[in-house]
Amino acid sequence: MTHSPTVPQGCLQVGSRRWFLRTSFAGMAGLTAPALHAAAQPASRKKPAVILFWLSGGLSHIDSWDPKPDAPAEIRGPFGSIPTRVPGVRMSEYLPLQASIMDKLTLIRSVDCRSSNHTPITMQAGNPLARRSNDGKDGDGYPSMGSIAAKFCGANDPALPAFVGLADSWKADVWGAGQLGSTYDPIQGTDLAGRITLPAGVTVPQLQDRDNLRRQLDKAHRELDTAGERIDGHSRRALNMIASGKAQKAFTLEEEPDRVRDAYGRDSIGEKALLARRLVEAGTTFALVSGAWGYFDHHGDDVRWGGIVKGLKPLLPRIDRVIYTLVNDLAARGMLDSTLVLMMGEFGRGPVINKNAGRDHWTNCMSMLVAGGGLPTGQVIGSTDAKGWDIKERKVGPSDIAATVFQHLGIDPTAHWEDPQGRPVPIVTENGRPIPELT
Repeated sequence: MTHSPTVPQGCLQVGSRRWFLRTSFAGMAGLTAPALHAAAQPASRKKPAVILFWLSGGLSHIDSWDPKPDAPAEIRGPFGSIPTRVPGVRMSEYLPLQASIMDKLTLIRSVDCRSSNHTPITMQAGNPLARRSNDGKDGDGYPSMGSIAAKFCGANDPALPAFVGLADSWKADVWGAGQLGSTYDPIQGTDLAGRITLPAGVTVPQLQDRDNLRRQLDKAHRELDTAGERIDGHSRRALNMIASGKAQKAFTLEEEPDRVRDAYGRDSIGEKALLARRLVEAGTTFALVSGAWGYFDHHGDDVRWGGIVKGLKPLLPRIDRVIYTLVNDLAARGMLDSTLVLMMGEFGRGPVINKNAGRDHWTNCMSMLVAGGGLPTGQVIGSTDAKGWDIKERKVGPSDIAATVFQHLGIDPTAHWEDPQGRPVPIVTENGRPIPELT
């Protein structure tokens, strides 16, 4: 179980002033000009945000959102299926809570993941050209959707980072900014909580004394300048973020009632989901949640994560509960229409149960879940064939997912960014377009 990140109360001290300014939260993407502009908008207006649940390892589509109850046992698998709130739509018997709110969800059963690999790069970038290459050039320079959000939107509140990753295995589960630049890399939320602190000697009450705080920090800046260590604008904005106290508050899960924490679940994905909601509510634009590295990689009972029964069966109730709780929580807070929720992995699993009671990697197709964002719900988009082998109708590619996300965030899908050579690079590739059924 992952412990919820907390920040000690009272005197917030961590190392020296020089250490503090040196670290300065590299990649503080949310503290850029777009974020400052966003902060000037009316506070009553709900700003768009995204929460992406990353099912690291690749969820079996047949054993979750695309059951094949009429297929032979070796394809159908060991789980039964149940009806949902939407007539004619069925899902795994171990997803009863999601079934009960299917009218608030959309399932996409025809996601083309042929360009994906055992990596977050392709699907988190929403780009079939972004791939694992194993030659030191992973992703071919293309950024993740979260990094695009950080650049083109900034944070919804400049006191929060725009793009936060909540994952224990960082390189394996979170894709960053590529050639877009480290300024737009995700902030590692599980580590950030312990660094939302002030230099030694600055206490919480002093946060209200901005003039005194500014004098102390200016003195620190002069000390670094004298030592030949210049402090840049990102560092100064990081200091301002810390001084506001908003990020510290967002990361303090202990402020949530026990009933809320219990509803989300006191496990890794549950606590990170609740933290993601708090971050988005406070002003983060894009939050990525991964419960654990590779935990949906259910090849069989001979490997770490087990097969379908021993490995997947205990996990399905967790993702069932977390989506059910988050959707209802966002709705109760008036945030569901402004917050787009996605749940997906890198690919599906093989249509035939293997000799080790598991399913192997399958890049022909996968399923994913969509909720919120003010988008149409209570529907299934696309389908696979009777064996779950391949896409039968309505193919949805990674670029279509990216275009849909960007449209929700108010980013023009035809926009470009510039690579280090100054060449324009489209944020949506391969003729991707917003998914019509979600517009």
